[in-house]
Amino acid sequence: MKARTLLIISLLLLGGTLSAQTLRAKLQAAFNRLQADSQCKYASVSLTVLDAETGETVFTANPNMGLATASTLKTITSITAFNILGKDFRYQTQFGYTGLIAADGTLNGDIIIKGSGDPTLGSWRYEGHRENDILSQLVTALQKAGIKKINGRIIGDDSTFGTQSIPDGWIWMDIGNYYGAGTSALCWRENQFDIKLKTGPVNHPIIISRTVPAIPYLDFKSELINAPAGTGDNAYAYLPIGGKVMYLRGTYAIDKEKKAISVALPDPAYDAAFRLADTLQRLGIIVGGSAESTSTLSAKNQTLPIIAQNLATIQSPSLSQIIYWLNRKSINLYAEQLLKTIAWKQGKAATTDNGVSVEQNFWKAKGIDPRSLNVVDGSGLSPGTRVTTLTLATILRSAKGADWFNDFYESLPVYNNMKMKSGSILNVLTYAGYQTHNGRELCFSIMVNNYNGSEIGVKEKIFKVLDELK
Repeated sequence: MKARTLLIISLLLLGGTLSAQTLRAKLQAAFNRLQADSQCKYASVSLTVLDAETGETVFTANPNMGLATASTLKTITSITAFNILGKDFRYQTQFGYTGLIAADGTLNGDIIIKGSGDPTLGSWRYEGHRENDILSQLVTALQKAGIKKINGRIIGDDSTFGTQSIPDGWIWMDIGNYYGAGTSALCWRENQFDIKLKTGPVNHPIIISRTVPAIPYLDFKSELINAPAGTGDNAYAYLPIGGKVMYLRGTYAIDKEKKAISVALPDPAYDAAFRLADTLQRLGIIVGGSAESTSTLSAKNQTLPIIAQNLATIQSPSLSQIIYWLNRKSINLYAEQLLKTIAWKQGKAATTDNGVSVEQNFWKAKGIDPRSLNVVDGSGLSPGTRVTTLTLATILRSAKGADWFNDFYESLPVYNNMKMKSGSILNVLTYAGYQTHNGRELCFSIMVNNYNGSEIGVKEKIFKVLDELK
């Protein structure tokens, strides 16, 4: 090889080495500034940056410190689901009946909607899967079967996902609100509804004007107080398990334009059955029995019937479409549904604990210590979840080259002109994603736990560290 060629190669290698050293030095200085900042005086801070192609460590600081991830955990749940379920996986909701149809079109039996965990059923995000779309499909299936009257009940069967809808570790303040909606094998409208508010002068009570849709089977009591402008939405919903009275507590700023809050639907399977029964009655199809769900039947010590004749199968959007919205809008429900689903598809009971076990075992087989992936839910809403930035960045790196990587990458939002997922719970702020630096593809995870002061302030300081990756 000619000396000139050797010289060029040497210069190129030296340039790459110097560039890497410069980036490492800049990241170290930026990280040191963040860690020394007054907002992080009592905080735990960690950063890992890897080469997304080779896996080479570009920079680490406290990489093995287990920290609360907040919603960046959704990236791990998403990647695990892609690996185990496949990008084209679709849930299937079964619709059928028990008993027999008489010659006059009377069904002497029950109508059953049996869920398999589809979090999109009745969701407004997908064309053809909205509430009215689903109800129309069910009504059409009944009409095609010649059913004109039902001497039985409409039952929402959510038995596949068991009886525990809320993961261990979620806090009481969260679980009545839309982002704390529990899991269900038969989800409906993303397991949430809206409560419209009538506000007034500061420090005066707020009145509940109505719910959308109407929820006639629950009572509502407002203990909300009108708060000064600029204080935001600090309203929380509380509904004791098995209770029928939902309380609204906290404050709501007088300058908020929405004048509404979104809250969790306590029994989505029941509401799905209730909506179908109501639709049928309005169409002149008489329903003799009541709307029921697995839990309402259990409370009455009644046996859940099994579909004898299937009328229709409703397929969900693909997993790629589900994960797009999961990460773009950080939907906790979607992540929790997927965690239970990976357990179910591995032949285990569809529980959160089993989903965690399957997830940990999957990554253990790929060389990740389960102790660095100490999770208790799928969304990161639990403050008890602990993951290291090294593990999270390693899992992000593993996605590169997969046939579904582009779908996953597109699901990530853009913050600070960077493709990354954010996470935020009380005094926790995290980011994880991908960035190209001088033609080199990088993946990263940064977590700050127990910061003090404003979230906006610490966010700006985290972004100054991540700016070094640009």
